Amino acid sequence: MHEQLARSIADEAERLGLVLPADSSQRLAAYATSLWSWNERLNLTRHADVEKFVSRDVADAAAIGPHLARGEHVLDVGTGGGVPGVILSILRPDLRVELCDSVGKKARAVGEIVREAGLSLPVHEAAGQAIVQAAAARGDRFDTLVVRAVAPLVKLLSWFEPIAAQYGRMLVVKGPRWEDEKAEARHKGWAKQVMVRRIASWPLRGSDNESVLLEIRPR
Repeated sequence: MHEQLARSIADEAERLGLVLPADSSQRLAAYATSLWSWNERLNLTRHADVEKFVSRDVADAAAIGPHLARGEHVLDVGTGGGVPGVILSILRPDLRVELCDSVGKKARAVGEIVREAGLSLPVHEAAGQAIVQAAAARGDRFDTLVVRAVAPLVKLLSWFEPIAAQYGRMLVVKGPRWEDEKAEARHKGWAKQVMVRRIASWPLRGSDNESVLLEIRPR
């Protein structure tokens, strides 16, 4: 089953023009198999077929990858079913990736998914802010926080702008309303200590819209 799924993932990636490491489709298949199995018990993803998995989840991680330096320490905030952190760890094994989710049942499920997929990634059952502060306190700060489908920018900034000195930056995947979200955050008094800028965009498959990658750094 894994062999057939791996071939399907590789074929779909090729169709979409995504260049994946030669050995990644097998590991992506193992992850997808476990994710979809757990998804029958918990609502972890809406992308439960090859086309959506590759065009949305793998494509997002592939778009983030080039913006991460070799060996970066990365925290996937609000990982949900493990996207984009698990896929980043597969596409970029040089990275130090950790995952967190404040919803206990999701964090525990992702821990099992990671184990079943044969991966070795720390999974934290806690809010991202707590993980960032704990890492900084022990001198092991995160270079980058990656965030997808967690909260509007105003909420993200209310959580992470006050502790911006304790991590390097945030990379946030957003949809076409990102400028409205940025304006709302500024109106409510956030984005004073950080800069928010778009650094990449890619087509949102199946629509006329696009996904964007925002970088949020201390001023």
